[in-house]
Amino acid sequence: MSKSYRKHPFSPITTAVSEKQDKRLANRKLRRIARECLEQGKEPPHHIRAVSNVYDFAKDGHFRFSASRHPHLLRK
Repeated sequence: MSKSYRKHPFSPITTAVSEKQDKRLANRKLRRIARECLEQGKEPPHHIRAVSNVYDFAKDGHFRFSASRHPHLLRK
């Protein structure tokens, strides 16, 4: 893998390695609320953003960098 490069010049704004745990907790919350709504005869939420805030996750989004100015950032 000595010649492995990123395909897209985007990088996360964070020190966190992954959002996996945040996504797992958000999906569990969505499923729990959907199950409760179905038991009560209400319409369950269809999107995860209805029950969780993505801005509370470990990563704060992504930024695009210039690949021509920073070619070393395209290295994996």
